[in-house]
Amino acid sequence: MHAFDILGDPVRRRILELLAEGERTSGAITDVIRAEFALSQPAVSQHLRVLRENGFASVRAEGARRFYAVDPTSLSEVDVWLDRFRGFWDQRLDALGTELARGRRASRSRAGQQPDTRTDAGKADPPVKGT
Repeated sequence: MHAFDILGDPVRRRILELLAEGERTSGAITDVIRAEFALSQPAVSQHLRVLRENGFASVRAEGARRFYAVDPTSLSEVDVWLDRFRGFWDQRLDALGTELARGRRASRSRAGQQPDTRTDAGKADPPVKGT
């Protein structure tokens, strides 16, 4: 199964979001998914199985409990695919960084030109030409 087929399902994406926060028991995952998606425990188990069998999640047993965690192996396939598009974002993010820096410089310049309220108190603003 292709990585985007796996990630195309909102339940599986949500499970991965939960696992990105740290390892969780299958019961804890089921509780959240049942509350958010109104799925049965067997349905949640099926989603966990799909994630596990396709390399998105790993599981370890501790007694009767099963702990799930993100397995980054299959996420690398997604990363490789997205890499083709990073060039589009890099240029835009660089331009955004330039504009933010320009705005900060302009803000600092304006702050340095503020009148001293102690000496200018009660003075009227100078007339503006052309009005």
